Amino acid sequence: MPKANDQDQTAATSAERGRSSRAKLLAAAVELIPEVGWNAVTTRLVASRAQVRPGLVHYHFDSLPALLRAAVATVLEDVLSDPLAAMTAIPDPAEGVVAALREMDEFQGDDPASVLVTEAYLAATRDPELHAVMARIVIETRDAIAAWLREHGTGQPEAAAELVCAFFDGVVLHRALGPVPPAEAYLEPLRRLLAAPVPEGDTR
Repeated sequence: MPKANDQDQTAATSAERGRSSRAKLLAAAVELIPEVGWNAVTTRLVASRAQVRPGLVHYHFDSLPALLRAAVATVLEDVLSDPLAAMTAIPDPAEGVVAALREMDEFQGDDPASVLVTEAYLAATRDPELHAVMARIVIETRDAIAAWLREHGTGQPEAAAELVCAFFDGVVLHRALGPVPPAEAYLEPLRRLLAAPVPEGDTR
């Protein structure tokens, strides 16, 4: 009869294998979406890339679309976290946005992460659950930017945060089409956009 500590060790090993298999499936999906396109990713293709049995896809995820949604959430949160941290660590709004843009230098529009996000945006128009997942992440990021802008005096911070998010998206998309200005070139236009409102009666 197995001892209790042997059973605990077996359970722990099984849980570790499960976590490893799940992580491999997510990594495989992240690789495959930009390589073959959203609609061409299949259960067998993911399992083959992850080097696991096809049945494990449905063991760890409700469906293949559920796996793809989880992969997108992982990438999108990762893509946004460092720029957001760089931005909100700086008290000057314009300089903060430029710092965030520098953090996004690796995203050139045609790199795997950028292509994955673009594929996901298109897929979200046909998948309400994916739409909800992406909307939650984007809205949380936009709200964090708005709160930071409000704290540092930018007028109409919600609208300004929406413009900042659209600015990031646009720069990354345009990088795939041709040269764009370096991050520092946007500093003065951003200063005008994100400046604190001048108090009424102030003649500056």
